[in-house]
Amino acid sequence: MLALVGPTASGKTRVGVALARALGGEVVSADARQVYRYMDIGTAKPTPEERARAKHHMLDVVEPDENYSAGHYAGDASTAIESILQRNRVPILVGGSGLYLKAALDGFSPLPRTPRSVRERLLDEAREDPAEAYRRLREVDPVTAGRLHANDTKRIVRALEVFELTGTPLSVLHELPAKEKRDWRVEWFGLGMDRALLYRRIEERVDRMIAAGLVDEVRELNRLGYTRELNALNTFGYREVFRYLDGESDLAETAAQIKVGTRRYAKRQLTWFRKDRRVRWIDTDPEDAPDAILKILDTC
Repeated sequence: MLALVGPTASGKTRVGVALARALGGEVVSADARQVYRYMDIGTAKPTPEERARAKHHMLDVVEPDENYSAGHYAGDASTAIESILQRNRVPILVGGSGLYLKAALDGFSPLPRTPRSVRERLLDEAREDPAEAYRRLREVDPVTAGRLHANDTKRIVRALEVFELTGTPLSVLHELPAKEKRDWRVEWFGLGMDRALLYRRIEERVDRMIAAGLVDEVRELNRLGYTRELNALNTFGYREVFRYLDGESDLAETAAQIKVGTRRYAKRQLTWFRKDRRVRWIDTDPEDAPDAILKILDTC
């Protein structure tokens, strides 16, 4: 199986589809935001045409207000990968979410999925009395509490959720061995390019997203009850449009802010993947990358 990684806007989707068609494969998205329904333009999901050219997995898995983590992804992606392998097809993981890829391919500590009712109750309690929530965390998990600021409600609530559901402190679960690693042979490839070219591609992509209706997409999400406070929507591309809809900026300022946020994210992605020595970097035009990768595979 293959893992195709790299920064946003580097052409991974197109290359992944080309490789799937050449190798008899199916694409498994490894993107932390493409798992959410209704978030198509802002997450640069594969187009209907691209999905028609190659079967895709791990898209539109959950609602925007559902909790979904790298641990959840590891389980769902593993199921998809095994299904693809059983059909004698080639799984091709495509995405830039390093933690999700690590969880799926290298294992991950077992963390529970939290029922919405539990999360909402704990969030309400923490908002009503943040000091008490932090005191409870110090009592049941002093190690995690020591790592968090007393006002970090999101992470405090997550740690309280884990303890309530498992009876085990989050800090203890993090120290457990990763789940058993699958016996998969994975060839890793990264799409690299000149930084100036990457930034130009990012700017062009943001302009295309806005022209394609990103503002209307966010407006519709808001109409459906998915607000800017949700973790899924408190990310670049969406939070800036919410500010625009609230009158906090004009459209030109919004586009500029999204471009800055996307460039920063691309830098973080490159830092993560450059540290992974398994990745073979393909520093060529995305149009030529499939052939370059196929030539390397012929020698493996």
